[in-house]
Amino acid sequence: MNSPEAKAVYEALRKVVDPELDINIVDLGLVRTVDFEAEHAQADVGLTLTSPMCPMGPQIMDAVRKTAINVDGVSKCQVDLVWSPPWDPRTDASEDAKATMGIWD
Repeated sequence: MNSPEAKAVYEALRKVVDPELDINIVDLGLVRTVDFEAEHAQADVGLTLTSPMCPMGPQIMDAVRKTAINVDGVSKCQVDLVWSPPWDPRTDASEDAKATMGIWD
């Protein structure tokens, strides 16, 4: 995260919930990167999904875009899917998200 706007977008993305798991995408570890290009007032979000065949992928991506452009100073949002490394809840999810999913180390 390269700017206050990028940090604000990252925090705002906590409002986006994976509809199948009912956990926000930040705590799930699905948000890989957030950058901000001041020249274009554009947030660039690197996002992964729980699986490449996630049926809710388009809905989640749309929610990310809509949430990001509601952050002060952001007028555009580019969402890029990132598949490497694959999402692993044991390493990517927060402790609270792991507990909600029943993952105990």
